[in-house]
Amino acid sequence: MRLRFRFVTNIVALALSVVAVTAVSAQQKPQWMPGQMGLNSGIMPSPGITYLNITINYDASTFNGPAGKPIPATGTYNVWAVENAFYFVPTQKFLKADIGGMLLFPTPATGSLDADIPNPAIPDLGIAAGGGGLADLWLQPFGLGWHLKRADLNVAEGMMIPTGRYSPGASNNVGTGYFGNHLQTGETVYITKNKGTSANLFTDWEVHGSRAGTNGTSKTPGQAFTMEWGLGQVLPLKKNMTQLLQLGVIGYDQWQVTDNGGTYSIGPLILPANQIPAYAVHAVGGQLNYIAPLKNLVFNFKYEHEYKAYAHTLGNTIVFGGSWTWLHPKPQPAKP
Repeated sequence: MRLRFRFVTNIVALALSVVAVTAVSAQQKPQWMPGQMGLNSGIMPSPGITYLNITINYDASTFNGPAGKPIPATGTYNVWAVENAFYFVPTQKFLKADIGGMLLFPTPATGSLDADIPNPAIPDLGIAAGGGGLADLWLQPFGLGWHLKRADLNVAEGMMIPTGRYSPGASNNVGTGYFGNHLQTGETVYITKNKGTSANLFTDWEVHGSRAGTNGTSKTPGQAFTMEWGLGQVLPLKKNMTQLLQLGVIGYDQWQVTDNGGTYSIGPLILPANQIPAYAVHAVGGQLNYIAPLKNLVFNFKYEHEYKAYAHTLGNTIVFGGSWTWLHPKPQPAKP
């Protein structure tokens, strides 16, 4: 039996800005929090309204330096966030593609950084920071999704608006303190005719505005590029295909691709921001989806372990949640 679950998706993922570690000049993180995508990353929901929930946790106890080696330190970095969004797809088309837009409710987030690095050469890393509250506002006003015979493709424009709490040098920041523009793409290629086996790729390219720092400094974080990928297989839990299990191998790779601009301060010193090492991180893990096609319902769980990082924390990402689609217009019953 041919698998048909186009409306089933976890691809409406959201960018987060949680616990901006602004005091840690040697440990940079972009706005996009990787691990939110994975399988089915190219699928735009069918016409109607899709509700999406993503709960994400990132936990790390290792800080890697620019050479990819751990920096002697004690401490942890932990972030929790709960995302809730509505994605609307009308019946109209543009360039033979479905049109989609997302409304994201303010994302509650909490996190902590407790790092103690007894190294006088890196004085700015011996800090305790973190915060809880509403993160920055994420808007995705426009997206296009193509449903081809053996592939689903989409492209979207997203914006991070710095509405979360941010104050230069504060230890309880939740927002990033700067505007970000995100160009995103998603591809799901069906390896088998029944669409049960798929290869998936998601990309996010983010360009940043400037962020105020201490002592009158201002830094423009370097651009970042993220890839999230997955290879999945759907298995029927019932012979009539009303309940499906999808499992697969997933991972992510994230790089800073341009230098930072502007200046930053360490105590009374004001230094050029392009001296801050560029970061990179790589992870691999697994994903499990429960799919109920007739109810337009999906529940998912993801775990990814970071196996390599440069000028970045090294930890684990856990994501779980689900989505439900209210189809409009409702599909007509099959004629006898």
